[in-house]
Amino acid sequence: MKRWNCRILTALWAVSTLPGFGQQQPLIERPTMIGPIRSYMAPVVPPVRLANSDRLYSLIRGGNLYLSLEDALALALENNLNLEIDRYTPLLQASALERTKGGGPLRGVPRSNTVIGSVDQGLGVAGSTAAAGLSTGNGGGGGGGGGGNTGIQQVGIVVPNYDSIFQGAESFSHLTTPYPNTVVSQTESLIQSQRVYYNYVQQGLPTGGIVQFSNYEQYLKENAPSDVLEPQMGSYMSLVYQQPWLQQFGIHLNDYQIRIARINAVASREAFRAQLVNLVVSVTNSYWDYANSRDELRLRQRALDITQKFREDTQYEISLGALAGVELPRAEAEVASRRQDLAIAQATMRQRGTTLKEALSHTEDPALEAAEIIPLDHINIPEEEEDLPPLRQLLAEAMQVRPDVALARFKDQTDAINLVGTTNPLLPTLITQLRTYDRGAAGTPQASGGQASPIFVGQYGTALGQIFRHDFGNDSALVYFNIPFNNRAAQGDYGIDQLKYRQGEIQSQRDNNQILVDISSRVIALRQARARYEASRETRVLQEQLLAADQQKSSGTTAFNEIMVDQRLLIAAQLAELIATSAYASAHVGLDQSLGVTLEKNHITLEEGLNGRVARPSRIPDVPPSRTPPAGQAPAGPATPGTPAKPADKPVGQ
Repeated sequence: MKRWNCRILTALWAVSTLPGFGQQQPLIERPTMIGPIRSYMAPVVPPVRLANSDRLYSLIRGGNLYLSLEDALALALENNLNLEIDRYTPLLQASALERTKGGGPLRGVPRSNTVIGSVDQGLGVAGSTAAAGLSTGNGGGGGGGGGGNTGIQQVGIVVPNYDSIFQGAESFSHLTTPYPNTVVSQTESLIQSQRVYYNYVQQGLPTGGIVQFSNYEQYLKENAPSDVLEPQMGSYMSLVYQQPWLQQFGIHLNDYQIRIARINAVASREAFRAQLVNLVVSVTNSYWDYANSRDELRLRQRALDITQKFREDTQYEISLGALAGVELPRAEAEVASRRQDLAIAQATMRQRGTTLKEALSHTEDPALEAAEIIPLDHINIPEEEEDLPPLRQLLAEAMQVRPDVALARFKDQTDAINLVGTTNPLLPTLITQLRTYDRGAAGTPQASGGQASPIFVGQYGTALGQIFRHDFGNDSALVYFNIPFNNRAAQGDYGIDQLKYRQGEIQSQRDNNQILVDISSRVIALRQARARYEASRETRVLQEQLLAADQQKSSGTTAFNEIMVDQRLLIAAQLAELIATSAYASAHVGLDQSLGVTLEKNHITLEEGLNGRVARPSRIPDVPPSRTPPAGQAPAGPATPGTPAKPADKPVGQ
């Protein structure tokens, strides 16, 4: 019969875990096990990815890393460590949502404990004494609705546990107790052997209440001649429904944490998108900076060559007596100055190359460290100035797509939902509890105890039959209320949350105003950068024309010196144009970021960033590969014919 009783409880527990009773959908990669077993298996968390993608090694040819802007962004999506760290944020929020659906207090707040009774009132000498009110007994079964909404140090309410709970305990004891009252026990030393089985199923309700079914079974054998039955068996079953009606009442109240967790799960994707945008902006600027640093190095080298040629010619003119010897130190000083500029340009290029490689790789790799980056794209500024929409139109479009705006909107939503958690505790506490329970007792008659009633003669099945027939039925109702005077703690919590909510509304408006200022500043910066570029380009063109005119003059020392000066001025104009070009590219990238179109302009999707895999092929140069991937990494596929390693102009922002 005990086994049959356990089957009943197991069936009830299985029913309580069906959909509609709190069973949740799998998260991450739940084990493919049958039924309830899956709930106790650890989900499969994907391992960390620390190896560089094959794309990186496919682009290394002849000791050089041939890199287009699209490939640089693809490598950053696949290999950047900061982005790999950010990928765990949506997974963490998804796991937090899964936990919140289970209900209960917040993470880190302890749950309540359940006390298990140790003796059935009315069974044996001790039970009879307790039933008569002569001592304090531990009422069997403890079906008083423990495990509900308990008082826990947590701001706001504590929602019920939506995951069903099946708990059981078995105890076996051999007790010897001195008993001076021999009238009741007829023995001075009461020796008891008992077995106690206790289990219950509890289900939290979205309304804030709980339903609990408890079962208690006791087997008792003792040496008391006064016992009518020896051994004795007792059973106890209880069904409790407990519901709060003021504090902690309502479906809309008790699912507020779930609604917040759902919003946070969506907001985590927007937060990742913001980090993805920042990475794309950083890599794009680093790519253009490195490409311009190579062009600057070329110009610095040309300036040094011109200066060295000027020094050689000066030495020749001094040997002929055409120039005074004092001119040679001036030429030497000019060469030293140009060498210093060249060394600075070389160090700048190496530093920028290291920064770019760091953004494109997971781990340090000797081949990558030794490879020189060859950019395949260069900034190409369109001839016509950008036809930008009005400022208010740009603002309206940006407010629809910017991730920080979406995050602010989600924060306002969660703050509004959180207010429910501090508004409800202002109410008094009113709880009702309905309880129905039955007891049963059975055993073998003992002659020394007197005549036993036939209804109690039998085994455990007899006691169980008494319960099912409701022979000793009991019903009770409890109304509990708690009305705190002044209620200052709840009033303070409510005031704090309301003031923070109002403060957040003002901050949101301030941030929206700042977005308008930011877009306006970016537009002005772009137009100023274009004006500086056009001015530097015109200066460079004029210097080229001046150099060509001086080269057509008659030969001589004066004309030669003028040509050298014109060449130096031309290089300075070219450097100024290069700086203006870089500033224009940076301004354009900044404007795209302010408008929230960075990913669209670079043809990058959020799913590519989350998965860390880019499907589009790379621009692989027609140069044989110089290495194979490191041990433990899959080799790259065969190189496909691609665009030659000839630098190609690419419009900024595309």
